Amino acid sequence: MTSPHSAPRPSAPAPAGVPDIRLIVTDMDGTLLDGEGRVPDAFWPLLAELERRGIVLSPASGRQYATLAALFAGADDGMVYIAENGAYVVRDGAEVSSEPLDPAVPVRVVRSVRQLAADGVDVGTVVCGKRAAYVERSDDAFLAEVAKYYAERRVVPDLTAVDDEVLKVALFDFGSAERTTAPALKPLAATHQVVVSSEKWIDVMNQGVDKGGAVRGLQRALGVTPAQTMAFGDYLNDLEMLDAAEWSYAMADAHPEVLRRARQVAPSHRDNGVLRTIARVLDLPLD
Repeated sequence: MTSPHSAPRPSAPAPAGVPDIRLIVTDMDGTLLDGEGRVPDAFWPLLAELERRGIVLSPASGRQYATLAALFAGADDGMVYIAENGAYVVRDGAEVSSEPLDPAVPVRVVRSVRQLAADGVDVGTVVCGKRAAYVERSDDAFLAEVAKYYAERRVVPDLTAVDDEVLKVALFDFGSAERTTAPALKPLAATHQVVVSSEKWIDVMNQGVDKGGAVRGLQRALGVTPAQTMAFGDYLNDLEMLDAAEWSYAMADAHPEVLRRARQVAPSHRDNGVLRTIARVLDLPLD
């Protein structure tokens, strides 16, 4: 990973007794975002205070970069985005690192999902490229789900013919991704990362690609240790990210495995848990 910062940020000293946190990474859905999927209003003044102290906040999400950039537009100077579950890291519109799939892999996944659909499973595929997210299923119900996470999206006639660097293949199962779609992809799990990222979504990436790897690369670039890192997550695609931080928090309503793996528990995202925890630990005001 190349350095995401050209120069250290000037910082104000933290009050005595406050932990020396230099990096905060947070998942979005079910974690930072509120119950309506929005960035809480109290986030913006808190972000300004973090920047004043020289603390980097990095969104780490299965969402595409364009979607994350839109959420933080106007307040993201120097912000490092960990997008596509760690497969794409971007700062100020410039790529820091990426992990494209071999072109044969998306084709294999698309054909497997087509067979699932033919067998009656209500599932759709999103091929996630650097330029856009591509779908061939075009019904309103599926497109509405895709629109939540992919700001740049295109409907194409054939997903096996997408001309883009593919970072990830995401599958949306209207039933249970963990019980229905994941078992069908088990053969692929021997050579690639197949992760259940929410109740309905599964992501396929290169082996070893996850949010944790991206966070460790960011730590190296910034000269930050796990002891200086705080991380928040709620689902299985957050596990490796939590492992990379000594200040690791599962949201109160997180997946049971996440609750077991994290060192501490934060209030639910519906109760502004990320912001409340940051404010408490770092002795910051919260509007």
